[in-house]
Amino acid sequence: MKRLAAAVTLLLRFVRATFVSGFETVAVIIKSGRPGGAPPPVAFLRVRFAPMSAQGAALLGSMVSLTPGSTTIDIDMERRELLLHVLDASDTDALVAGIRRDFEPGLRVLFGTEAAA
Repeated sequence: MKRLAAAVTLLLRFVRATFVSGFETVAVIIKSGRPGGAPPPVAFLRVRFAPMSAQGAALLGSMVSLTPGSTTIDIDMERRELLLHVLDASDTDALVAGIRRDFEPGLRVLFGTEAAA
């Protein structure tokens, strides 16, 4: 039952994150397209993720890529890191916090390992 609840919660958080990121991405595009509007800073960002199986890491990378404004470039299982391309890097701390808050808890229940942090 715990796994079912984690899967449903993960799905709902993913849907919410997709809509919120979609609106934020549209706002960034509109704002930078106005006269005098500057494009946001873009960046490549390494994000460590919680101990989980390769399947869980692949799902995490897919979820991040399907969320507008970010793309997973690489998954390093040895370092437990995602390499992301971020459209708006003005607040990377919030981006990382969102990934950890919205996606990792459910993925850890479904795909977690006992590996040391």
